[in-house]
Amino acid sequence: MFVPAPPPPLPEATTAAIHASFSPDRLGAKAAFTFAVHFDGGVLDVPSPVRRAVVHFPAGLALDVPKLESCSKARLQARGPRGCPAQSVIGTGHALADVHVGSSVESEEAAISVFVGPPQGSNPTIEILGMGYSPLEERVVITATALPDNPPYGEKLVMSVPAIPTIPLEPNASEVSFTVTVGGKAAKRHHNPNTVLLPTSCPTGGFPFAAEFTYENGSTTTSTATVPCP
Repeated sequence: MFVPAPPPPLPEATTAAIHASFSPDRLGAKAAFTFAVHFDGGVLDVPSPVRRAVVHFPAGLALDVPKLESCSKARLQARGPRGCPAQSVIGTGHALADVHVGSSVESEEAAISVFVGPPQGSNPTIEILGMGYSPLEERVVITATALPDNPPYGEKLVMSVPAIPTIPLEPNASEVSFTVTVGGKAAKRHHNPNTVLLPTSCPTGGFPFAAEFTYENGSTTTSTATVPCP
């Protein structure tokens, strides 16, 4: 009697957890804003690579950049951070990725720099540059477009994440963690480095954040976080 083969197992789910914080955490203040995400799960505990991300920010949160200049994605890809004006830098951070090297999986750290990008029509953009050096030398630029959002959020950043190749015939690199701080480091003496303007009031329950991720295997996840009211 013919016995059909069992269906192939479904890919193990990739999950994401986000965290947000302000410093100083004070209503109406100019603050440094830190956003972090950690990915877990996946086949053999390797998360599926992210291909799209949408991050939602609470209503009233604003980026105060009156004297900053912009830097294009093409410039960053060609010359790296040195190709951009110092006044275009608004944040720094770090990332960790799982990189396939032959039959093994190694971790690669990357330095993150965040720049004001040229607007797309009336929508502001942010350019996120990741620079990795070992075991593979990589330079990745992600353009994030700021768009109006629905309550309880005010704006959202929408970004497509390019594939990060490792070596021929091996899977693309997988993001494991990502942390970035906007503001908090002065480029000039007597300059207030904090560029995020906190709302003057806090909604009941705190400031809400959310993020939606679409992965290379076609799956999606949503993660939420709340910053308590000061």
